[in-house]
Amino acid sequence: MKAVQSLARITFKNILFCTDFSATSEIALPYAAEVARHFGAKLFGFHVRLAEHYAFVPEGGPLEPVLTDQEIRQNIRTMLDRFPSLEREAILGKGAVWPAMESVIKEKEIDLVVVGTRGRTGFAKFVLGSQAEEIFRQAPCPVMTIGPQLGTHLPRGTQMSEILYASDLSPESGNAAPYAISLAQEYQAHLTLLHVLTPQRTGDLVAPHELLASSERLLRNMMPAEAELWCEPKYLIEEGDPGTGILETAQRKGADLIVLGVRGTANFGIATHLIGATAHKVVTHAVCPVLTVRG
Repeated sequence: MKAVQSLARITFKNILFCTDFSATSEIALPYAAEVARHFGAKLFGFHVRLAEHYAFVPEGGPLEPVLTDQEIRQNIRTMLDRFPSLEREAILGKGAVWPAMESVIKEKEIDLVVVGTRGRTGFAKFVLGSQAEEIFRQAPCPVMTIGPQLGTHLPRGTQMSEILYASDLSPESGNAAPYAISLAQEYQAHLTLLHVLTPQRTGDLVAPHELLASSERLLRNMMPAEAELWCEPKYLIEEGDPGTGILETAQRKGADLIVLGVRGTANFGIATHLIGATAHKVVTHAVCPVLTVRG
């Protein structure tokens, strides 16, 4: 894997908080606001009006919106007004979720998306909760997902002291390393780099100790030389199911943030079941925010 040659400070200037007004997205708002406060970023509140937001009027009349566009925008503003010190703006999109979001990301030069997720269970009307994975596999910028395990407690803000970067040592995963390293420096946090080895099969040619040494060497190669001046990163090699290993390590380390590199896909449905299982498992079960960076 290509090493990180130099460390550039990563910052966020425009943050997109996505809401469907569910309890899931309500949990994500304080995290979006805290990151915006820390970096001095502008916070955009974004909601997509879909076809199911319309209902038939009795006696076969025309379609009528449950809420007017003005009312929806006011609901977004009311949410954002909980954080009066931030520069903020309410945006209403229409149509399918991803095309509407893609347009806003380009227009507003968004460099971080924050979204709550409830996994793939529940009613389809909780659009952002059920489509969070589709978003982070297509977004050109990092996506912070706030899963259902976090409850309703507020984030610890600048007390972000433990960051876990999990890598499968693929090029896509490596794209997330600069974010993990830069954020660890930004928050003066402890940084752990983790790789989870899947159990070896009978007939594998590489000895276990050689595989462990090679994996740790690749992890160490991700750290730029200057990072050693302020950071004493820890390198962990675990064995087992990658998703389970990441979650257990995060809980054991008391991680405040998990950083993952993920694969983008033109065929989301296939990727979700084949190569997307680890990211999906981590995002929906983590007890801290998960920052995904598309490869």
